[in-house]
Amino acid sequence: METVTVHDLMQHGYQYTLVEPEGKNFDPEFQPELTPIQMLELGVFGGKYMTDCQNEFPSVWFQNAKLCHEKHDPELNYFQVNASQPLSVWRKKGWIYDEDPRGWFQWYCRYFRGRRIPQEDKRQIRRWKAMKRHSAQILKNCKREDLSCRRVQRQALLHWAYDSRIL
Repeated sequence: METVTVHDLMQHGYQYTLVEPEGKNFDPEFQPELTPIQMLELGVFGGKYMTDCQNEFPSVWFQNAKLCHEKHDPELNYFQVNASQPLSVWRKKGWIYDEDPRGWFQWYCRYFRGRRIPQEDKRQIRRWKAMKRHSAQILKNCKREDLSCRRVQRQALLHWAYDSRIL
């Protein structure tokens, strides 16, 4: 087991233990279509999300990542639209877990690496499953693989590890 110590702009000295092999032994209800590496390479969160916490994760995750240190840039997103809400909204709605102050994607990256927090994992998997409704809306309202249709919903799905390019 490996212990990870986090030192970034939002956490200093936070530690967690990797209890599972990377990318393995997920909850059976959690079947993401994209890995964190794929998401970063496709372009998510306007490229701003992971710019100060790269030391926490394997360097290979960032080799082809679309990142922007200066600002949130929707042009870096796969669908080149803004599908994000400010962190202040996430906090107000109670979506932020203290140990993952950046939200769902931070939880997913740490879960993917092998961290497990049973109650929080259940909560985040429940939230992930709830996003699936956007796939149904795309399938109902768009021609198959028409990537110009419902681009904000498609980008939002990418943010949640659903591969909306294949809908």
